[in-house]
Amino acid sequence: MSSIAPIIEDSPENTLHPVRAIRSFVRRTGRTTAGQAKAFVDVGPQFLVPFSGAPADFAAIFKRSARTVLEIGFGMGEATAYIAAVMPNVNFLCCEVHTPGVGALLKRIEEKNLSNIRILQHDAVEVMDEMLEPASLDGIHIFFPDPWHKKKHNKRRLIQAPLIAKLATRLKPSGYLHCATDWQPYAEQILAVLSAEPLLENSADASNGGYALKPVYRPLTKFENRGIKLGHGVWDIVFKRLSVQV
Repeated sequence: MSSIAPIIEDSPENTLHPVRAIRSFVRRTGRTTAGQAKAFVDVGPQFLVPFSGAPADFAAIFKRSARTVLEIGFGMGEATAYIAAVMPNVNFLCCEVHTPGVGALLKRIEEKNLSNIRILQHDAVEVMDEMLEPASLDGIHIFFPDPWHKKKHNKRRLIQAPLIAKLATRLKPSGYLHCATDWQPYAEQILAVLSAEPLLENSADASNGGYALKPVYRPLTKFENRGIKLGHGVWDIVFKRLSVQV
């Protein structure tokens, strides 16, 4: 089995540049620990999926047929590993370009003996364009994307209409898109953008302002718990793909 070494370069986080081509990240610096680098070598060959210009064969990638959920930007993989453990019958295809984060999730996969995660260390937009066929996904998770707090930077936010229009086409009828953020202005933008997409409908009723109750599968991370103790809110937005084209 050949080893796969981590790419120790500038590391990215999620963002969007609508003036240019849609991208799901921006370059940031970061360091890979010895444990993360070791995980690349020990389990990387089994769980890392190379980017390809051909449609992904989920049955071949996961070595089974099951519902498949795409996660965009999993950070250090804490929530991803938890969700995969509580939903073992679901396949999770996870996109992240931040090398330390990929290494951290590989380490969690090994420690928790998980088998239902595969990682694409590549721009999620290119993965969607080149590897994901229309109506191929049962769900999409985007948790705590960079909020870009300053108004002049809002255009860099990941959740904007062009990306959502693309993502909606990759969902199967009744497939879901679940976003979560701890920044209220971003939550309002996400709700507005998803509400404006004709292929999607809100799964929450109006009694909570259109926001969903936290689904039981999404854990409270250490970062989120810290924010809640400081009085910060968290907003979950869950939309579903309409069964028929509108």
